[in-house]
Amino acid sequence: MSPAVAVIDIGSNSIKVLVAARDKSGVVTALKSKTIDARISAGISQAKPLLREEGMTRGLAAIQELLADAVPFSPAKIVLVATSAVRDAGNGGDFRAQVKAATGHDIRILSGDEEANLIGRGLTCDPALADLKDFYVFDLGGGSLECLFFRDRQIQQAMSLQLGCVRLTERFIQDPAGPLQSHEAQALARHVRDELKRSAFRFPIIAPAAVFAGGSMTTVRAIKGARHGLELEDTPPLIGTDTLSQLLDEVAPMNLEERKVIPGLPAARADVFPAALITIVTVADYAHIERFHHSLHNLRWGLAAEALASLA
Repeated sequence: MSPAVAVIDIGSNSIKVLVAARDKSGVVTALKSKTIDARISAGISQAKPLLREEGMTRGLAAIQELLADAVPFSPAKIVLVATSAVRDAGNGGDFRAQVKAATGHDIRILSGDEEANLIGRGLTCDPALADLKDFYVFDLGGGSLECLFFRDRQIQQAMSLQLGCVRLTERFIQDPAGPLQSHEAQALARHVRDELKRSAFRFPIIAPAAVFAGGSMTTVRAIKGARHGLELEDTPPLIGTDTLSQLLDEVAPMNLEERKVIPGLPAARADVFPAALITIVTVADYAHIERFHHSLHNLRWGLAAEALASLA
C-alpha cells in the first residue's frame, strides 16, 4: 500500500473526507470515508451570495472533525477544496481565512471546469464502470450540476451549470417545509431544461450509458436499500428513471417532517430532495436516458488520484 492522502471536499450541502492510498496493483483504495451535512450554502441563490456566519461555523467544525478522522492514517498529503458555495460567495475569502487560522490548511477553490474534470477523473477509478467506453457523467451538488461526456473513456466535454439542489430550492420553492407545489415543480423543471438548452453542452443523438454521482443519487439508492433491508453497498447500482419519477410522485405531497422520516433519506437533505429529484428526472428526459449507473467515485476520488500522482 502506498502512502495515504486525505481529501476534504467542502461542498454546498455537505463536507466530506476521503482518505485513500494505492494498493499493490495500483488501484486507488478508500481507507476512510465520511460525510457531514453542514449546509454552508444558505443564500446561494442570491444575486450576490454571501456565506452566513452560522454556515461558516458549521463548516469549520465539520472540517476540523474530518481532519481529526484522517489523523490515524498519517496522510502524506492533505488537500482541502471548495466548490460552488465558497466559489460564488462574496465573502468566500473570509471563510478560507478562518479555516487557515484554525487548521493551518489552505483551501483550493476549484473552478467549475476543474470540478467537472476532477469528477471525471474520479469516475475512471470506479472498477464497476471499467467496461463503459462512451458515457455521460452527471454530478448534482447543492450549488451546481456537473455534466461530462466521455468517448473511449476520454473526456470530450466537461461543464458546470448552476443547477444545484440548494440553489434551485431557494429560487423556486417558496416553502420547502410544505408539500411541493405543482407550479413550482413545473417552473423548476422548465428552468433546468432551459439551462441545458442554453449551455454549450451537446448531447449525442443516440444516448450512451449515463453515470450519476453526488449525494442526491446516493440518497435515492439508500432509500431503495432501506426498503429491502439492504445496506447501500449491497443495492443494485442501476437506477431506472421510472424509479426516480415514482419517488418524486411519492415525496411531492409530503411536508418536510414527513420526508425527514423516510428511511434512507438524511433529515438534513429532506428540504432539498424534491428539487434534486426534479433536476435528475428533467436531465434524464432531456437527454433521453432510461437509467443511470450510480457511482460513489466522484470529485474526492479524482482529487485523491491527483494527490497520489504528485507523491510518485
